[in-house]
Amino acid sequence: MSVELDNELLNVFLIEARELLESLGEQLVDLESSPEDVDLLNAVFRAFHTVKGGAGFLGLNPMVELCHRAEDLLNEARNGAIVLNAGFMDALLESLDLLNDMMRAADGGLPIDPAPRSLLDRLLIPGRAASAPPVALAAPVPSPVASEARSRPYDPIEDEFEAMLDAARSEREPAPASSGTISDDEFEALLDSLYGTGAPGAEPEAPGAGTPAVAAAPVPAAPAADGISDDEFEALLDSLHGTAAPGANGAAVATATPTPPAAPAPVVETPQAAASPKPAAAAAGEKRQASTAETTVRVDTHRLDGLVDAAGELVLVRNRLTNLAPRGTNDPMERAIGELERVAEDLQNAVLRMRMQPVGKLFSRFPRIVRDLARQLGKEIELVTEGEDTDIDRTVVEALADPLVHLLRNAVDHGIEMPDVRVREGKPRGGTVRLAAGQFGDRIVITVTDDGKGMDPEVLRRKAVEKGLMDAEQAARLDERECYEIVFRPGFSTASQVSDISGRGVGMDVVKTKIVELGGTLSIDSRVGHGSTVRLSVPLTLAILRVLMVRVGNRLLSLPLSNVAEVFELVPGQVQELDGRIVASHRQRALPLADLGRWAGTAGKGGHVVVVQIGHQTLGCLVDEVLGREDVMAKPLGPFLKHVPGVAGATITGDGRISLVLDLAGLADDGGQVLPSLRMAV
Repeated sequence: MSVELDNELLNVFLIEARELLESLGEQLVDLESSPEDVDLLNAVFRAFHTVKGGAGFLGLNPMVELCHRAEDLLNEARNGAIVLNAGFMDALLESLDLLNDMMRAADGGLPIDPAPRSLLDRLLIPGRAASAPPVALAAPVPSPVASEARSRPYDPIEDEFEAMLDAARSEREPAPASSGTISDDEFEALLDSLYGTGAPGAEPEAPGAGTPAVAAAPVPAAPAADGISDDEFEALLDSLHGTAAPGANGAAVATATPTPPAAPAPVVETPQAAASPKPAAAAAGEKRQASTAETTVRVDTHRLDGLVDAAGELVLVRNRLTNLAPRGTNDPMERAIGELERVAEDLQNAVLRMRMQPVGKLFSRFPRIVRDLARQLGKEIELVTEGEDTDIDRTVVEALADPLVHLLRNAVDHGIEMPDVRVREGKPRGGTVRLAAGQFGDRIVITVTDDGKGMDPEVLRRKAVEKGLMDAEQAARLDERECYEIVFRPGFSTASQVSDISGRGVGMDVVKTKIVELGGTLSIDSRVGHGSTVRLSVPLTLAILRVLMVRVGNRLLSLPLSNVAEVFELVPGQVQELDGRIVASHRQRALPLADLGRWAGTAGKGGHVVVVQIGHQTLGCLVDEVLGREDVMAKPLGPFLKHVPGVAGATITGDGRISLVLDLAGLADDGGQVLPSLRMAV
């Protein structure tokens, strides 16, 4: 096997194994709470088994040994011999972590260290010896194929195939119970290693239900619908060796049967004679599998990003043509541009859908985190997830991982009370953390809710004054919602002591920074004694922006529409000074104002205010004119301008002019104060 082929197979294995292990973490946590769920137990068993098969094919023996030991334990649970207690579940979860480490080592071309003996022993049932891993199997009957294999470098998977082939042949003649034949369960397990995800039609929870693949009668009977013929075995073996195995179809088969040598033809023709129609359900299942394989293609993300960029450029061209087209003339050019608009919009939506992935892939990481943290703190907590099928841009998914981890840790550590405290307060002993996602227009809303103790606004005000974030007079003016927003300030924490879990006041600050960078918003709702809810709202995609185009003096600026709350016109007497800031009295609140004309270096009248939401802060941007909504693709600025505060990039408008796309997060500091370059003169 060439180095290029080895690398290609390794990459395919790593991709598929990562997907399996991602779901396996969630399945193991669910299995701990529902050990009697047979389907879930079988799914966990199959996941370890599939990873073992791929690792064995690539010669990753430490992974094979670890998966095999986990399989042994799970198989005993499937047979009802043991119950998976907390100790066994801890060992299985540690095995999952170690498998991930092994895959990272394999991906980096590093040697894979064997699993610690202490972990392997914990996966072993007390008083019972472990079964030999498949890498140690050898063909029970010497054959020319086995002799030839010994002349080549050792390959564990070839030994499995040899044993499987000999065992299948030996079933053609009656054998005593003590012979080297394999049982139906072992045969199905061997088929699993071929298919990767179980033999077609095989149900592990009903062992022994199928009929033997070859009947022990003078005239060979038809194989079971879910079996595999000798010719198929030979073809699979040939694909491993690269050449036909000597004696595979002739002498070896004839020797294994009692048929006289003078009549070998019926034996050779057995696969053709036994080709009976498969059940309709099995045939339909194979058809569905083939259809899925044919319609699914793995695409490199860089190619996909290139396609998204091209679609964005097409959007800019469409905007320009739309601006140039005559209106209301029913001209052929106008009709053609109208058709181009529709096609470009369809292409844009199709390309954006290609970047989407279910948020459930992200959510599947969190049950393990909550489970481990709850056990560390001595709490009983259940994580409930909703809306896992909500689609979101993959770049947004990746960026949300850390913020959601911080929110969940905060809910587990600060929100949910200890079990004895909950019982005294009349609550269930175990707490619940709910993680939900949903799409609302072009926004994705994710909420993290706990049924814990909630947040007390008075405690938050007092802590803010103690930490010097504001004086007592400012704290007294804060309403309830503004009190909750204090937790996003850097260094703020209500924890009485610092631990390795929380208490340093950095977690929620990280959440705010990340969400604001995505153009998202945050809000908190809480009730003392009932729990808290943190609500994140982020754009559906970051590839193509919908902006509100405004004019300030002689410059065009683009404000991300996802952050725009409303627009209103200033009236005389509405602008006033408060705590050294220029604010506008709006909806019975003091709205801080940002002078975009001063920031852009141009004189403007500032007769209109665009109210924008920046994280948990609200800000009013003074503009001269609101031009309308437009879809744009923000181009990054060069290295000399990329660090300019408040600028995310630039775009070309429909009439060919350049407009700066604002990064609204850069318009205010952490305390909600407008940057000096944006402040109005007092």
